[in-house]
Amino acid sequence: MIIFSEMNKNLLTHTVLKEIGFTLLTEGKTLKIKAEGYSMYPAIKPGSAIYIEPYEPGSEPATGDIIAWKRESGFVVHRLIRITKKNDSLLFITRGDSRLAEDDPVNADQIAGRVVRIEYPEGSLALIVRNNKKTPDYKLNRFRVRMILKFRLLQRIFS
Repeated sequence: MIIFSEMNKNLLTHTVLKEIGFTLLTEGKTLKIKAEGYSMYPAIKPGSAIYIEPYEPGSEPATGDIIAWKRESGFVVHRLIRITKKNDSLLFITRGDSRLAEDDPVNADQIAGRVVRIEYPEGSLALIVRNNKKTPDYKLNRFRVRMILKFRLLQRIFS
């Protein structure tokens, strides 16, 4: 008999759900997941529902797309900022809109799909904008996130 602790149950549930999500995308299905964190703020707010669909066969990610890529702990949803070539294979460089640095390069087989729809927590739809600006406002976005977090901390202290 195997008894799972609460932590083991959560880890098992997370692992199973992650694998189901990966499988659904490889089968061509659209996946709806809840966004966590502020790395894509203001384009994606925490708690937003984001819809990820796989790229059609023959199509490739383009600079400015918000893509989902796979890692051991689940999905990362960041903007594709650059595509490079190394040893005859493409490497995709992503970065969150309010992150201080780029992510490590990912291979094409790690890309799960692209974000096609964003629903903010309050129910409104977000306009998905392909950001091809040469100098994105990373610092401004990061500043906004810091102010939001400080404001929320003050709210908790005084309530």
